[in-house]
Amino acid sequence: MKNIIMEGKFTARDAKEFIRLARKAIEYYNLTGVRYSEGAPKQKYRERRGVFVTLHSYPSGELRGCIGIPYPEMELWNAIIEAAIGASRDPRFRPLSNDELEKCTVEISVLTKPERIEKKDILKKIIVGKHGLIVKRGFNSGLLLPQVATEYKWDSETFLEQTCVKAGLPREAWKLRGTEIYTFSAQVFKEEKPHGAVREVKLT
Repeated sequence: MKNIIMEGKFTARDAKEFIRLARKAIEYYNLTGVRYSEGAPKQKYRERRGVFVTLHSYPSGELRGCIGIPYPEMELWNAIIEAAIGASRDPRFRPLSNDELEKCTVEISVLTKPERIEKKDILKKIIVGKHGLIVKRGFNSGLLLPQVATEYKWDSETFLEQTCVKAGLPREAWKLRGTEIYTFSAQVFKEEKPHGAVREVKLT
């Protein structure tokens, strides 16, 4: 069924296609200023899924861009194109050229649908290594991917605090009435080197 929201698993072979598409989208946009268009080769790539594209300089591993679409609003294939172009134009950094792209690795995070969680016993409900977080309060919103918490070895409380900071809120805003907290999971794939082998990242 077209545009159905599903949460199936993907393989490293699928991820290699996703990374190829992300690279093509950035290259094409740099050359033409126009969004790249390509039909999805598999039906499962047309599921509506959230996705993030993260770019790292190689071999330093320095973050070079990370933009995504958190909610399953678009077909995954098209969401990858949008996220890749966005990551190459992450406002925290200068625009990424095609020459520099050749010196970057691409990471793809395919998300499950975010689910709101209640505050009671919240620290026990957030599983570091499995969950990513979204914090919303008023017009402020912040998201951190699951791999961020594992990379920095945060516990669940620190993870909540840092997501609040990402949203432009005080660290303890997650405790306040009216603050909404959502969790999601992700399948994360990354290149070992630019254009290199693609592997799934184990978060635990």
